Amino acid sequence: MKVAVAADGDVVSPHFGRCGRFRFYEVEGGEVRFVGEETPPSHAPGLLPRLMKERGVDVVICGGMGPRAVAFFEQLGIKVYTGVSGGVEAAVEALAKGTLTTGESTCDHDGFGPCTHH
Repeated sequence: MKVAVAADGDVVSPHFGRCGRFRFYEVEGGEVRFVGEETPPSHAPGLLPRLMKERGVDVVICGGMGPRAVAFFEQLGIKVYTGVSGGVEAAVEALAKGTLTTGESTCDHDGFGPCTHH
């Protein structure tokens, strides 16, 4: 399974579409292997789901993502975990072990959530 994590430094970014880097990992048999990172392109609706699909990503992990973006990812068969915080490596290791803790998305784009970049 290929995993993309929205990262700001060494922590999970609160917003997938506005993160500093994407970090990519392969997870197989409970083992985690870092396979690279990439600076995201400019934020545009629908662009990042297509980019992740082109990169072979099966799962994305982030603090927050709007519901429209989640729907784009799901249409492409990519599982989204939002409400994740803490270290990037720890999040991927928890996913590999089946113990990843998620919560409320930190960006819901409906005007009522904590997202403040609008």
